[in-house]
Amino acid sequence: MISINNLSYFLGDRILYEDASLFITPKDRIGLIGLNGTGKSTLLKMLVGEVTPTKGEISKSKESTIGFLNQDLLSYQSDEPIVDVAMQAFQETIKIGHEIDHILKKMETDYTDDLVDKLAKLQDRFQTLDGYSIKAKAEEILEGIGFTTEDLERPLREFSGGWRMRVMLAKLLLEKPSLLMLDEPTNHLDLPSIKWIENYLQNYEGAYIIVSHDRRFLNSCVNKVVEVSGYQLNVYAGNYDKYIEEKELRNEIQQNAYENQQQKIRQTERFIERFKAKASKAKQAQSRMKQLEKMERIDAVVDDNSQINFKFNFSTKSGRHVKKLTDISKSYGDLKILEHANGHIERGDKVALIGANGKGKSTLLRIIAGTEKHEGKVEEGHNVIPTFFAQHQLEALRIENEIIEELKQAGSKKTEMELRGVLGCFLFTDDDVFKKIKVLSGGEKSRVALAKTLISEANFLLLDEPTNHLDILSVNILIQALQQYEGTLLLVSHDRDFLSQVATKIWWIEDHEIKEYPGTYDEFEWWWDNKKEKKPVAASNGSAREKPAKDKAEKPRLNEPEKEIQKEIDQLEEKILKLEEEIEKLEKELAAPETFSDTAKAEKINNRYQSKKSELDRVNEQWEKLVDKV
Repeated sequence: MISINNLSYFLGDRILYEDASLFITPKDRIGLIGLNGTGKSTLLKMLVGEVTPTKGEISKSKESTIGFLNQDLLSYQSDEPIVDVAMQAFQETIKIGHEIDHILKKMETDYTDDLVDKLAKLQDRFQTLDGYSIKAKAEEILEGIGFTTEDLERPLREFSGGWRMRVMLAKLLLEKPSLLMLDEPTNHLDLPSIKWIENYLQNYEGAYIIVSHDRRFLNSCVNKVVEVSGYQLNVYAGNYDKYIEEKELRNEIQQNAYENQQQKIRQTERFIERFKAKASKAKQAQSRMKQLEKMERIDAVVDDNSQINFKFNFSTKSGRHVKKLTDISKSYGDLKILEHANGHIERGDKVALIGANGKGKSTLLRIIAGTEKHEGKVEEGHNVIPTFFAQHQLEALRIENEIIEELKQAGSKKTEMELRGVLGCFLFTDDDVFKKIKVLSGGEKSRVALAKTLISEANFLLLDEPTNHLDILSVNILIQALQQYEGTLLLVSHDRDFLSQVATKIWWIEDHEIKEYPGTYDEFEWWWDNKKEKKPVAASNGSAREKPAKDKAEKPRLNEPEKEIQKEIDQLEEKILKLEEEIEKLEKELAAPETFSDTAKAEKINNRYQSKKSELDRVNEQWEKLVDKV
């Protein structure tokens, strides 16, 4: 269908592609991946003709059509209702419909055989194009990606950029091009819409290319991965997980070949050095030198899944209770977001706030951050130091600053060497740290803003869509950083792989209240799917706990034996917290330099440490048994 042959593209002195090739067949479902700045979006623009290759050719079959969803569409404006904008996909059908209307009106005063004949032909064509159902199709897709029935007649201009992008996505899906190209589509979709798109794409009749950092989305939708690296388009069969397996195998083979070649190079160089001055061996030395010059060098493997080991410390530990929300209500005019809602965040919680757009996730995040007016009470715990990351933080970066200077001004009191270590974790190495903010891409700015957030020494992080505009490697780095983070965090994200690896508790807004599931995202998803099917299932530690409803009749009542058990559970939880604090204190004493020089003291502290650990295990076991009883 489409053939890319010996493609090269140079951006000034910078090489994006060099003699790259790829063949796209009619049933290919391609995930296009690679680091930010390697040229993924540029390749899509070359395929659609917006950018001309420096060298090489792109050949397309005559009948192939291409639809491209890119970030430039965010600026598109129109006063037409969104259903009409989406229906622009059916231009020929709409044109025939207008002609039919015009003839019918004309026939009211000028009824001729020619007009009747023309009308019959147009109506046949209109029916062949399924013209009577195009509005229903447009409505189905728009509602599938998150619009309400009431939204459909609202002008496009009234919607934000992300929602306008959804309208353009609906228009593309209705066009059904033979090659559909989607550049980071999940950045503008909520979880229900992402799942809808997944189901739609799985049944799509043509080929498509998706640029995405969402691993689970790629796993669900693609049957081929094309990685942009080394100026080439490297093809892997299968979904993203298969790509990881295959790449590990390829890397192992390449690394072995690289090491063997390096050994051969070292041996050859030693031979040349040893014999180049000897007349009897000079000819051989010259021959070996020519061999080295002609040798096609094998590159060492660059690990795209490198592990980071940077501890994001904070000087002040918060109290047990970080945030307590009591009787919170919030409305925008007639739109009710929260009504008498309650919520509680404890130290160490890693809470993911999920759900469809428009349910109030970002509003709740701002209420907790203290930047949104509301009714009710938000109590902040002892020694809580919060920091808030959202996409608008990118605009707050000082564009004339160098990256290293921007981090110095974050107020973390870290040395330049420590800051360079942090930036290295976020893929800014060597002279990269001296780049000015104004020359960075959107993904690079996101990494700088996240690095600033994580070095702020805050013990409570609020993160609004932190993975937007990050490539997969950067998302992996963020996951590792947040897994190592010892404080408390609340985040909003639609990236399910990210959520499943970071969150330990799930919040969502339902019936204007905050609901809670005490487990990971994968556990929640399994529980939720079974709940929808009305199957009675147990949650990760007993049941899915929901915050108390306003109506007391819905609140479960405990009998006397259960009340006694609950009282014991509360006492054990207090004991667990105290033991954990004592163990942490003993760990610090064991790590202190003065302990190493005093063997007797170290042995004494270690005995206390082991005793407390054993006691904690016993108490945890008791707690689990009591929870199972409840």
